[in-house]
Amino acid sequence: MNITGAQIIIETLIEQGCDTVFGYPGGFVLNIYDELYKQSDKIHHIITAHEQGAAHAADGYARVTGKVGVVIATSGPGATNLVTGIANAYLDSIPMVAITGNVPLALLGKDSFQEVDTTGITMPITKHNYIVKDVSELADVIREAFSIAKSGRPGPVLVDIPKDIQLQSFEYSPAPLAEEREPACPSDAALEKVARIIAESKKPYIYCGGGVIISGAGEEVAELSELIDSPIGFSMMGLSAVSSNNRNYLGMTGMHGRYASLKANSEADLIIAVGVRFSDRATGNKLRYSQKARIVHIDIDPAEIDKNIPAYYGLIGDIKVTLAGLLKKLDRQTHKEWQDEISVMREQEKSYLPKDTEMHPKDIIEKVMYYTDENTIIATDVGQHQMWASQFYRIKKPKTFLTSGGLGTMGFGMGAAIGGCIGSGCGRTLLITGDGSFGMNLNELATAVSNRLPLIVLVFNNGVLGMVRQWQTIFYDKRYSETNLERKTDFVKLADAFGADGFRAGNMNELDAALKKAFEMQTPVVIDCIIDKDERVLPMIPPGGSIENVIVN
Repeated sequence: MNITGAQIIIETLIEQGCDTVFGYPGGFVLNIYDELYKQSDKIHHIITAHEQGAAHAADGYARVTGKVGVVIATSGPGATNLVTGIANAYLDSIPMVAITGNVPLALLGKDSFQEVDTTGITMPITKHNYIVKDVSELADVIREAFSIAKSGRPGPVLVDIPKDIQLQSFEYSPAPLAEEREPACPSDAALEKVARIIAESKKPYIYCGGGVIISGAGEEVAELSELIDSPIGFSMMGLSAVSSNNRNYLGMTGMHGRYASLKANSEADLIIAVGVRFSDRATGNKLRYSQKARIVHIDIDPAEIDKNIPAYYGLIGDIKVTLAGLLKKLDRQTHKEWQDEISVMREQEKSYLPKDTEMHPKDIIEKVMYYTDENTIIATDVGQHQMWASQFYRIKKPKTFLTSGGLGTMGFGMGAAIGGCIGSGCGRTLLITGDGSFGMNLNELATAVSNRLPLIVLVFNNGVLGMVRQWQTIFYDKRYSETNLERKTDFVKLADAFGADGFRAGNMNELDAALKKAFEMQTPVVIDCIIDKDERVLPMIPPGGSIENVIVN
């Protein structure tokens, strides 16, 4: 059938299995939005308060569903407002297709109204991007964008579509769902080599990253852990890959990891790194990190092998398929002495936990867990609250923990929580945020209210930029430059102004009462939770340090 470019865009999105998009209309996408209106029975559009919120919502939606998230924005400021959200998806390997409008082809490069070089701006933060200059290529470009976004190591793809391409007509023929490109898998010889390396180990440690969740390989990691009698530590992005109920679960490692996980990582003679990228926050001193242990690095992206930490042996391939093959090559092992050492580390960790403090973040999160269940979607912003959630919230199921890992985006949480909530079928969703992060994108509370989402926003309100203040306390002799916010914002009144319900909790009894009411509601709720401005996230390994430098109290 001969249809316009705008119609081709919507038909191709539907063809590729997209039933939900996030975005914000504007002059150079009006034709696309007109077609969205006509096809609203097939594709649901969520308008956010800001394009950045739309990008984070598409990100959260993709994390929960495993599908490609889709976001639409107009040219110029609409496109540039997507940049932070696209970069966040790129660094966390989230499949996303961003569709932007642009000025007509004849006006490109003329400094036209609301014109920017969208593909030039986004080239470093996308897996690939396109500017479509021929309507005959439009459908195939969108199909290829979906394929690239979800193939191999996932990531965002941008398609920039000038206004006149949206208006021109071309013959459209439906095509099958774009397939993921087949990844390379390790040879039998490579798997056998790794099996021998594992068999030689006396102190194995599995380091589990976000790639495990993407590939759906949590069960294989748990089986590997049981088979070789190994503890499991996690990058922040890897949390939720394996249930916290697993007997070998040690929790997050890295700068603010759990003590036992940090200590085991440092004492292991073999680190089996699965779907991780060894960021600086995870490794600390890189020379010290790889001093005692051989490292077997398993990843779908060959660029990650040896990039940050040299690997003794690298396996490149789909993690689920690779681990399934490796499991067949392994014999059962037991490491009683190593497990005894792990038990001592766990006891040491208990001695470092906070005790008898009113409204300590650990107590708050444990109180929250009383009301949530394994299906509750947990989103966070970035800062101290994010680390406390990563340390103390016991996640049971994959794809239920949404956080900004690589980019560390303050303001990520509201959009991600909205997208995650919608992706889960509007199931109960909890956003754990801080007053600094919440202030970045609290305008998206309007989106949550308009869509009547069962979203609870728990604000850890200490009146300061807590993580930056913590660094200023430890490393800058308490020179609190611009981290004492001294804002007069009343989050309870703010919630009411947006049409949500608001509660304030200054002690554990008030928090319990607020949570009880909030979890009985099916509409957005904000809980302003007052905590001490000098609470710190511990343990902490200083930048460039190692376990010998860990701060525990």
